[in-house]
Amino acid sequence: MEIEVPVVIVGAGPAGLATAACLNKYSIPNVVLERDDCHASLWRKRAYDRLKLHLGKDFCNLPHMPFPPDFPTFVPRVDFLRYLDNYVTRFKISIRYNRNVESASMDEQNNGKWRVVVKDTTTNADEVYVANYLVVATGENSEGYVPQIEGLEGFEGKHMHCSEYLNGRDLYGKHVLVVGCGNSGMEIAYDLSNWGANTSIVVRGPVHYFTKEMVYVGMSLLKYFKIEKVDKLMLLMSKLKYGDMSNYGLIRPKDGPFFLKKKGGTTPTIDVGCVSRIKKGEVKVFPAISSIKEDKLIEFEDGQNGQFDVIIFATGYNSTVLKWLKDYRGLFNENGMPKPDFPNHWKGENGIYCAGFSRRGLDGIAFDAKRIAADIKKTVNIKNLPSEEDNFASFKLLEK
Repeated sequence: MEIEVPVVIVGAGPAGLATAACLNKYSIPNVVLERDDCHASLWRKRAYDRLKLHLGKDFCNLPHMPFPPDFPTFVPRVDFLRYLDNYVTRFKISIRYNRNVESASMDEQNNGKWRVVVKDTTTNADEVYVANYLVVATGENSEGYVPQIEGLEGFEGKHMHCSEYLNGRDLYGKHVLVVGCGNSGMEIAYDLSNWGANTSIVVRGPVHYFTKEMVYVGMSLLKYFKIEKVDKLMLLMSKLKYGDMSNYGLIRPKDGPFFLKKKGGTTPTIDVGCVSRIKKGEVKVFPAISSIKEDKLIEFEDGQNGQFDVIIFATGYNSTVLKWLKDYRGLFNENGMPKPDFPNHWKGENGIYCAGFSRRGLDGIAFDAKRIAADIKKTVNIKNLPSEEDNFASFKLLEK
């Protein structure tokens, strides 16, 4: 069965929801296709319990709806999900759940429209959406990445990606190794320590670390001062707070945190208490893993080794765009990330856009969504598109 709709959005995370809301403000019909049975599934199903937004809520609003004033500055996961639920309701976002997109390609025989082939995983029925515009909103964090490590397949303990970690309730007394020192890695290590696990963390290279209050101050100052000055202040605050941590395995990069963020999307680590645990010896730091041997033995690049019951990989995510998007080369590279640099990353040719790939968090998502909707609005009136009534009448066909 085919359905025509002006805009198809793939992915019902914050990026897809924000884009749909912006399009709805312009009364441009659209539908969001989501492979899971809920929106914001990463936040709802694959995030640890103690997670909060690492940036202040002033920097995390989705378009047209600020956070409620009674929300704390650093919004907990549960409250963020409540915010997203209200966002969907307020902007009447049309989401079709359990829709796995199998392919999306240009249909040259149909005026160059996008042909999106979808599997309804609840009924196993095939659906085809034909659209003038395609918005890829599956984001940077679509699939957990676990690096290839010699001997991992034979590890006799348990290993998981951090998207599977909820809390350390069942890990009391266990020897747990967290691989990765970004926000997730540091916070999970801290959480494990709180639950009584014997916790270690792999720090493979230089890392900036700040409290969330420091980052909030820094981001606020960026509105008025150049990056160079703000970075100097950030480094001064970090040194005054933590001192020299090089003897504990934490070395700061030579370049400043906001410079690195602008240059390559590298986010500074926001410390929720893990650094002090490292300083006290309650969380041990190791360099990169060299190999994994029998009997849960892990060897590290500096010659150290240790036995661990559990490995948690906080090693980031991969984009899965190239698994289903066939005509991508104008916008995406071989890693499934946009070819153009920020701020020109969000638009390709032939009506394709991407939202949530700027490596700038929720603020970057808002940036993308507003520009995509405004750009579509420029051309939507000169094309022969179905009316909003026709569009939703065709949705009804799929529900029969």
